[in-house]
Amino acid sequence: MIKKECLDIVQKKCENCTDCVLGNTRKNIVFSDGNPESAKIVLIGEAPGETEDETGTPFVGRAGKLLNQFLEEAGISRQDDLYIINTVKCRPPENRVPTDVEKAMCEKFLTAQIDIMNPKAIVFCGATSLKSFLSDKKVQISKVRGQWFDVTINGKTYRAMAIFHPSYLLRNHSMEEGSPRRLMQNDLAEIKSTILDKNFAMV
Repeated sequence: MIKKECLDIVQKKCENCTDCVLGNTRKNIVFSDGNPESAKIVLIGEAPGETEDETGTPFVGRAGKLLNQFLEEAGISRQDDLYIINTVKCRPPENRVPTDVEKAMCEKFLTAQIDIMNPKAIVFCGATSLKSFLSDKKVQISKVRGQWFDVTINGKTYRAMAIFHPSYLLRNHSMEEGSPRRLMQNDLAEIKSTILDKNFAMV
């Protein structure tokens, strides 16, 4: 069975899920974006926002448009190179950070997507996404972003990197050396060079 067919089965189950309170307030589940058959990278964001809840697609609001801009500049195709998901599939009210309980209830869908995709690398977009997969919940994304590390999910080890969430970049407009936006450019260039341009070997 091809990846899309497997993911469609998971999506159907997700659409019927009411395991946490978010299932009572959502308009749409926000399952994924990108081409699962060609994507080499799984990018994991935090949670859907208002626009995502309306459309059922991740990263389509202001932050998503900025992410698209950075991806295009880096030569990374959102539709061909990435499979984009969030730690939870439903929008938390007022765009608050999802709770540990909400993330735990959605974990079965999230890990199923990762298992099926079996990506060459995982990119954690923002601190909430990063901390969802690390035992050290006090880690600061500013200290670890841009560095490759290994993360084990469902018994399988993946190469991973954390990048800033584009919503953070909306508040930081400088392009000076060392600024968040310049660091984002550098991180995406590293991801493209290591994962998309080279014959990447899993460790």
